[in-house]
Amino acid sequence: MTIFSGCEISRRRGEYLRYILEKGGTVRARELAEQFGVDPSTITKAVRDLSSEGLVYHTPYRCISLTDEGEEYAGFLLRRHRILGLVLSRHGLSGEEACSQARQMEASLPRSCVDKMCATLGHPTQGICGEIPHDESCCSGHIRMDGRKSRG
Repeated sequence: MTIFSGCEISRRRGEYLRYILEKGGTVRARELAEQFGVDPSTITKAVRDLSSEGLVYHTPYRCISLTDEGEEYAGFLLRRHRILGLVLSRHGLSGEEACSQARQMEASLPRSCVDKMCATLGHPTQGICGEIPHDESCCSGHIRMDGRKSRG
């Protein structure tokens, strides 16, 4: 498992990784550009940078797919979003408000804080916008990002 804080890349690039993960790990550049309302050249540059960081594979004019490290990183980003959204929803925000605010806040929230929040919540498996996967840094005995139980 690669050690990372979750704050290594920009918010927008994190959203790209999360989207790719939620789409099964592979998308086309055109799909990303349309989803995020940006010019294809913006996606090309972002993907080039994500590729140089070892987070995605890119076959020009074909597809963008997550590397193993990219999948792990995107899985953490997904968990961070869902944990933060759950925390916000438990403090009076509607599901939609919590999700929107989580998106605004999450890029500066490091893994150590997410792990503590998750533990405080009792390692929930369901957030306001979907299942919450867990990884080895978060807890033992709970569902990991690969769907297996962690060893404690």
